[in-house]
Amino acid sequence: MSPEGQQEALAARSPAVTFLAASHPSENATGTPVVAFKFGGSSLLGAPRLLHAARLVANAVHQENLSRAGSTGSVVVVVSAMKGITDRLLAIARRLEAGCRTDARRDAEHVLQIHLDVLRDLQLSPMDDDRVSRELRLLGHDLLHDASPEKQPSSAIRAALYDRLASYGERFSARLFAAALEKITVPAVPVSASDFVLTCDTFREARPQLEETRSRGRAVLLPLFADGIVPVVTGFIGATRDGRLTTLGRNSSDFSGALVAHIVDASELVIWTDVDGVYTANPHHSADAQLLHELSYDQAHALAAAGAKVLHSSVLPLAAQTGMVVWVRNTFNPQFPGTRIGPAVAALPRTCHSERSESALAGERSRGISASTPASPESFSSGCYNPIVRGEA
Repeated sequence: MSPEGQQEALAARSPAVTFLAASHPSENATGTPVVAFKFGGSSLLGAPRLLHAARLVANAVHQENLSRAGSTGSVVVVVSAMKGITDRLLAIARRLEAGCRTDARRDAEHVLQIHLDVLRDLQLSPMDDDRVSRELRLLGHDLLHDASPEKQPSSAIRAALYDRLASYGERFSARLFAAALEKITVPAVPVSASDFVLTCDTFREARPQLEETRSRGRAVLLPLFADGIVPVVTGFIGATRDGRLTTLGRNSSDFSGALVAHIVDASELVIWTDVDGVYTANPHHSADAQLLHELSYDQAHALAAAGAKVLHSSVLPLAAQTGMVVWVRNTFNPQFPGTRIGPAVAALPRTCHSERSESALAGERSRGISASTPASPESFSSGCYNPIVRGEA
């Protein structure tokens, strides 16, 4: 089948969805532009990677402020658990289900020690090390409590226990990432998404209640922006109205990033992962795989509907509501622009970048993003692939 024929077949298989984006990206209530960064678990594995990711945030904070001629731009960070941690936590839940409580507690102690070891490797000042160590140990105490129930969990509470255990990875990660930012003199605080992401009580696959989540989230996050502080938000988790922790389901870390970005009206969401972007085929299996530099919301949706690993299905509708641009970029190759997903970019002429506002272009250049050629129809095939490792969620 020709590339053009493949594109037609792709469109035929996908739902008839058109994303109507806002004409102009919005700003938060303080009138300052916001960029959201979401880091997957592979980007946070160990102190060197945490510090590398923190420097990407620091550069964005500096460049946002510089490009606004002295006005303050804001950055919010959403983090996954470190790679492998959520699997360890879910294994603890399975041990409890099997009645192996001694093994479960031992494994929980090991999870806590992994994070304490990363803290040691961050080499913070003695005062900061003591503070963050105390925070991690308090959180670890809660983990050990959940991993050491006095009796076998009943089927009625098992799903809630799974979510509570699974949430610890992001909660540890947010504390360590905030500490890494403060080490390089970027004011930051960890923020638990369970403080504002209100969900139903369908544990392990909870859905956010968007309007109230947005209202709660702005009350938590916007004052931090006003004080020049970077919020480091836990991905993957929320809470029911009565305060029980929930998770949004595995592979939901992209969704968490988009949700937080939507709450603060971010103009851009950068999904930092360990590959250069979205490809026409699995680059590990095909020498002909090509990176797609630009996609419209509709094209990305069509690829996902055809089975491609592009983004979580809830990311694009949230992005389209405000015209937010989504980038898929490589934490370990930050000079590379990655894949841009935004409002109808492929429908624009080849000069589309020059027709975007100078402020938008300046903002993209300030974050190391260069103008690239939009994806053409012949770029697509039913085998489009994005080998994103979506952290631990």
